[in-house]
Amino acid sequence: MKVLIAGAGLGGLTAAACLMQRGHTVRIFEQAPELGEVGAGIQLSANAVKVMDSIGLRNQLEQSAVRPLAYEFRRFDTGEILHRVPLNENDTHERVHGTPYFHVHRGDLHRMLATRVRELDPECILLSAKTIGFVQSDDGVRIQLDDGREYAGDVLVGADGIKSVIRPRIVGADNPVYTGQAAWRVVVPTERLPPGIMPHVVTVWCGPRNHAVVYYVRGGSLLNFVGCHEREWEEESWTARRPWSELQQDYAGWHPDVQTIIEAMDHDQCFRWALNSRLPHDNWSTSRATLLGDAIHPTLPYMAQGAVMAIEDAAVLSRCLSGAEPIAAALDRYQRNRASRTARIVRESTEHGELFHITDAAEMRDAFARKDIARSRREWLYCYDPLAVELV
Repeated sequence: MKVLIAGAGLGGLTAAACLMQRGHTVRIFEQAPELGEVGAGIQLSANAVKVMDSIGLRNQLEQSAVRPLAYEFRRFDTGEILHRVPLNENDTHERVHGTPYFHVHRGDLHRMLATRVRELDPECILLSAKTIGFVQSDDGVRIQLDDGREYAGDVLVGADGIKSVIRPRIVGADNPVYTGQAAWRVVVPTERLPPGIMPHVVTVWCGPRNHAVVYYVRGGSLLNFVGCHEREWEEESWTARRPWSELQQDYAGWHPDVQTIIEAMDHDQCFRWALNSRLPHDNWSTSRATLLGDAIHPTLPYMAQGAVMAIEDAAVLSRCLSGAEPIAAALDRYQRNRASRTARIVRESTEHGELFHITDAAEMRDAFARKDIARSRREWLYCYDPLAVELV
């Protein structure tokens, strides 16, 4: 088949690689004049790494990524450990789930995927190609670009993010809703930090109406900082700079390690963006078009699974479209096998945000004990294999 993909983000590129490896022709339409991703970290658990391995990126990940030992959830002021999830400590994640757990720079992963896609087909990606809509018939689908061009194919995949222009034609007009939280994003060169300030773990600092996540990327040369704070609505853009002094104020009184990281930041490289969401949908598709990733299930970052869900989507979609059934039935199978899982991720990510922001220390301890994140992630989250799970 000829598959058209709107959007060359992580989900769109992964879908392209998976589909081309199964023999399909793919064209990706990206509105930007050149490919690139913002500088931030991303976490890849086994359910995503298995897909990266299948498209030939495992060795590159091994060379540039960090293998965190564990997740540590700490109280914002005292540093008390509230909960711990073993990851690569004693090879736990790989022994249980089949692959290591990786931290990687988002830009590095995007570059790996784009290179792999172009190895499979140098002409696959069209830049400066802004999608404005599509039309479909019994025989196929045509994507429409803002410059008047149209391209025909058998299937259209909307991988164009939370502001998707494909989505309204499928699920109707439903604007994203601001969650009441915004996220700081800063990457700190570790050479600016005291040696040994933190081991190679993911540390989630949990506090009243606020939390911060820190971990290493790019071989440990950078420390990724994401701070999620409850506040009034503001700009959504990932590239919106904000004064370092505002970030400093948001974390006044927090643990000395957090203060040390903030002091080491480049003051003009602090970005903050609004966190938006939508209610989960069961209907993802028409007879010739479907959605993937944030275009259908935007997810708060509190379980580090937003991009991972797009990667899972890509692998399952490629399997469904490579069977013998008609396209409409294949797209129905795809959404049927993905809707409930992604809805659970959306719901639990929101619940994690509430957990991390509990004010009272004793109440927070009790809530973490009841939640038992380590057991939950082991039993249903990380063990999912999008390449092998039975498709009903």
